[in-house]
Amino acid sequence: MQNDVLKIRLVSLLQKYSCIRCKALIFSFALCLLTVSAKAQAYTILVWGDSLSAAYGIPAEQGWVALLGERLAGRNIQVVNRSISGETTYNGNARMPQSLADINPDLLILELGANDGLRGLDLGLMRQNLATIIQLAHDNDAEVLLLGMKIPPNYGRTYADSFHAIYLDLAAQYHIALVPFFLEPVVLNHDFMQHDGFHPTAAAQAEILDHVWPVLSALLPN
Repeated sequence: MQNDVLKIRLVSLLQKYSCIRCKALIFSFALCLLTVSAKAQAYTILVWGDSLSAAYGIPAEQGWVALLGERLAGRNIQVVNRSISGETTYNGNARMPQSLADINPDLLILELGANDGLRGLDLGLMRQNLATIIQLAHDNDAEVLLLGMKIPPNYGRTYADSFHAIYLDLAAQYHIALVPFFLEPVVLNHDFMQHDGFHPTAAAQAEILDHVWPVLSALLPN
């Protein structure tokens, strides 16, 4: 957006001043401004998730997203966390267009679906909502990292298997990066899970980040 404003002002100045030397000086000055502006703009990661990324039950600064921000310190990369506890794919889809417009991320980390699955919601709609979010991100020139989830077979094995398959299918369809099971390193370790059995403890957050990091780091600028 800043670059667009500078370009408009450049055109206005070039139209105002007719001499060749003036135009050359204006163009050179504007080019310098555009270069400095481009370098100053940070690479932006938008984390779009539910309670698992919103640091539910623990201090926000101990959550894996906050730890990611600390790991990236000094790299001109900013991490914006818009995760909301209890979020479903429907709600995440509804919020997405405005947030894309406001934040204009370079990378979207999409971590949604667990609440759909735990509530036994329609998996066809869940897939459609996630697909729409991915397409919106791509339309906004943002890459996507999809964090997959698994759920217990409370609604039957077929439902649980179909739930997990959505993440694999969407990653293949849209050619996006995927962590197949976001909580894989912690979910079976009771020391890493809160008493509700669903949310990781503060001690688990570094394990989660380390699990996501190999896929995530490959997407980041040098």
